[in-house]
Amino acid sequence: MTALQVSHVSKSFPGVKALDDVSMTLRAGSVHALLGENGAGKSTLIKIMTGIHRADRGTISMGGQPVRFANPREAAAGGLGVVHQERNLVARFSIAENILLDRLGPHSLSTVDYASIAREAGRWLKLLDLDVDPMTPVSRLSVAQMQLVEIGKALSLQSSVLLLDEPTASLTANESQVLFRILRRLRDDGVAIGFVSHKLEEVFDICDTVTVLRDGKNACADSDLKTLNRSDVVQMMIGRAEMISRRAPRPRPQSPPYLELDDYASSAGHIGISMAIRPGEILGLYGLVGAGRSELAKAVLGLSRQTGGQVSIAGQPVAIRSVADALKLGIGYVSEDRKGEGLILLHSVLANAGITVWRRLANALGFLRDATIANRVGPVLRKLEVKTPSLHQVVGNLSGGNQQKVSVAKWIAADVKILIIDEPSVGIDIKTKAYLHDLIHELAEEGAAILLITSDLPEMVDVADRVLV
Repeated sequence: MTALQVSHVSKSFPGVKALDDVSMTLRAGSVHALLGENGAGKSTLIKIMTGIHRADRGTISMGGQPVRFANPREAAAGGLGVVHQERNLVARFSIAENILLDRLGPHSLSTVDYASIAREAGRWLKLLDLDVDPMTPVSRLSVAQMQLVEIGKALSLQSSVLLLDEPTASLTANESQVLFRILRRLRDDGVAIGFVSHKLEEVFDICDTVTVLRDGKNACADSDLKTLNRSDVVQMMIGRAEMISRRAPRPRPQSPPYLELDDYASSAGHIGISMAIRPGEILGLYGLVGAGRSELAKAVLGLSRQTGGQVSIAGQPVAIRSVADALKLGIGYVSEDRKGEGLILLHSVLANAGITVWRRLANALGFLRDATIANRVGPVLRKLEVKTPSLHQVVGNLSGGNQQKVSVAKWIAADVKILIIDEPSVGIDIKTKAYLHDLIHELAEEGAAILLITSDLPEMVDVADRVLV
């Protein structure tokens, strides 16, 4: 039975045709994959279905009846739940308040039965194997835990149609399998599920049918995944067969280390950490989400207090107490959370790419012209092939892959000597992932020291020269 029907939907934004005559069908008791490169139109289609955007043409139907939701709350009331790629949690509220926020009603929060909502939220946290107090403020959670809370919030609505946009992007393999068990149970109960992912192994594991978008158009619609293989899907996504390359081992750099940690300890809980990174080297830092990898990177940046040991740059002991200190020493950090930490989403591409060089480019009076910034960051953005209508485009309107490129561009523009890259492939497509891997190697060849943090073992094996666990 058809649960949700998208028929000939088109949508344009200034200078961009995001969707062009797109159709898709979600059936009750089925998991339907929605695939495509970054910028293909997947998130735009979900936002149209849930009332964030209005289609220029075409119709959306649920249960055979046309619908046009005015906003996500109306969509949720109509049985359409969604987990967006962008997190929609209130950081200062508790997990329980976030999960049940839409059902707390118009009353003041002072009248809320917190014991009751904690019990209700705890039920969904237990289902997701998330062992944390429901009254914990969301601001204290890791990125992966926040993602699970988003999923719990959507599941708690008990919708007839559930849309998941990159739900596993920040999850470990074990956390993803917990989610898949839940999705299979929902499918068996008759829920129609739309599943967006760049991880094709997940798509073939959990999904029954697939729609592929390329350049805002249907490359296929409602195809049975049993009739397709990985190469077929990649061909439809990017217009050519996937090319898998294996990199030849690179010569190990012999120059002295640029960054050294000796018996390092931090207020983030690190004890006795020792490592060294040389110019031209890609050092991998591998471990499960929650093992303290990202926290170590942030500690090196000065976001946590050093409580022991020594940090040295080019053989000289240094004290790094802030990101400004780190930048002066040539250290940059591409955050795993590009939307929350890596970018200012409401500002332009130009402002985001140039934020690391504002001070050095400003004149004696502190003034800085856009043209001056553009002269510095424009060549970097072109080198990284950032797709944007203009440098003044709001960066939040770019695809995930292009946002990631802007996150990297700001550090290249600053000529950093050490670049810490945290989970570079989260939420990006196959082609952009391959491009970023090539870029990391190119930066290393040019003499940068790269610290690569990833929980993706194949990525680590393919990219890193050596690995710490």
